[in-house]
Amino acid sequence: MKANRLLVSVIVFTAISFGAMVGTLSAGLAPKLGLDLAGGISVVLKPAHKVNSSVLTEAINIIRNRVTGLGVTQPNIGSQGSDILVELPGIKNRAKVIHIIGETAQLFFRPVLCAAPVYSPPAKKAGAKPAASPGPLPSSCPSTYQDSAANLKVNTANSTPTSSPPPDPALAAYPTTPPSQDVASKPVLLYYPAFHQRYLLGPAGVTGNALKSATAQLSSGGSWEVAFKLTGSGSPKWDALAKANFHQMVAVDLDGKIQSAPLIQPGQAAFTSFNGSGVINGTNFTQATAKSLALVLQYGALPVRLVRQTVQSVSPTLGKSSLIAGLAAGLVGLLLVMLYMIFYYRGLGVVVILGLATTAALLWAIISLLGHTSGLTLDLSGVVGMVVSVGITVDSYVVYFERLKDEVRAGRSVRSSVDRGFARAYRTVVAADLVSLIGAVLLYLLSIGPVKGFAFFLGLSTVLDLISAFFFTRPFVILLGRSPRFTQARMLGVASGLAAAPAPEGIA
Repeated sequence: MKANRLLVSVIVFTAISFGAMVGTLSAGLAPKLGLDLAGGISVVLKPAHKVNSSVLTEAINIIRNRVTGLGVTQPNIGSQGSDILVELPGIKNRAKVIHIIGETAQLFFRPVLCAAPVYSPPAKKAGAKPAASPGPLPSSCPSTYQDSAANLKVNTANSTPTSSPPPDPALAAYPTTPPSQDVASKPVLLYYPAFHQRYLLGPAGVTGNALKSATAQLSSGGSWEVAFKLTGSGSPKWDALAKANFHQMVAVDLDGKIQSAPLIQPGQAAFTSFNGSGVINGTNFTQATAKSLALVLQYGALPVRLVRQTVQSVSPTLGKSSLIAGLAAGLVGLLLVMLYMIFYYRGLGVVVILGLATTAALLWAIISLLGHTSGLTLDLSGVVGMVVSVGITVDSYVVYFERLKDEVRAGRSVRSSVDRGFARAYRTVVAADLVSLIGAVLLYLLSIGPVKGFAFFLGLSTVLDLISAFFFTRPFVILLGRSPRFTQARMLGVASGLAAAPAPEGIA
């Protein structure tokens, strides 16, 4: 092979590696750290009743989609016995994420029958007892519900924010657990903080299962809206609900909270059909509120009600201390390995150092880029995977160099050995790396959490080792082997690193 092509290969690979690293640093990109390094929250959710593994798996997948949709990078969500463990690294808006995770009840679309005034407690008088009821509903409400709000099945658990009105004594006798399936056929009275009113909602006409997808988007007029698509079976149910409530509000009820109450406007004078899709818009919609509503619509329905058991804030202090200790130990070990490689292989040991440096620069750039495009996070298990990969990379160099020594011992020159040796050694390197790569792929596919991170970084580093061996190590060593200045140098000459005396023969 011509020297120019070899030199170009070395220069291009080095330029790509360090250029990519400089580019990511210039763009302000860096690897995103996982829960054990960056801190975050850990939430344990428990099913309200015993469920089988398939139901638990479905709930885990929905929760993963919900938190991923919020922009949480690399969440670790899996089962812990019969519970669900949710670990979220680098959380900035802790309260919002916990709130989204906690909304685990069935999603209902209920017609708004009427608006009731917010309950206000009577003025306290000496010896007076508090009112037992907020009084009758307004005349605008259907006569069926005129008697009293206390006659309604009402859910009050977590249904009002801190700015909500005082507790309604008429509702005190009713359960405070989230609504169950039987509530779908009954009316409810819920507080709507957006309008500071109580809404009397009719029985659910449609559940969240009717929705196929929901996306926050900008309208043609530049305002935020939520576009949704219906399933094949859900479309006629939605059309029936819309027809029965033409030009009336339909509330989105999740876990006893009104998320939104849009007005049905099919966009035509005589209603026929929504044709499987629709749009929810409003003057008060912002990007945040539109995305939040889209998440609720798409991932609101779970196959089982979940009860939040614990919420823990995870400090990054321990993880960073472990990382620093691990990196220090790894650097010391790496330094010893490099010194040994230089001592044993002389000039070829320098090739090992430069090869590891270029691979590390390229690995940094890839991890940083994936962290900001795909949500990849680096945790302690990932660091361990990369440290293990260093041993695999060094083994590749040793296989190549030992093959060169065999060629020299067979009486060939250094120049001819470097050309012949790589072709034979690379087959061994590929076979060894494929074993590691297959193991990493299987671990990644069959595991969750930290083990999955370990497998990914081990596999990524192994692939980079194969690329580096062909495009950097091979041409660099061949160039050194062809240069008398480097092969015959006294201290770091390539020849002195390869021309080891053969082992003494023994007597059988």
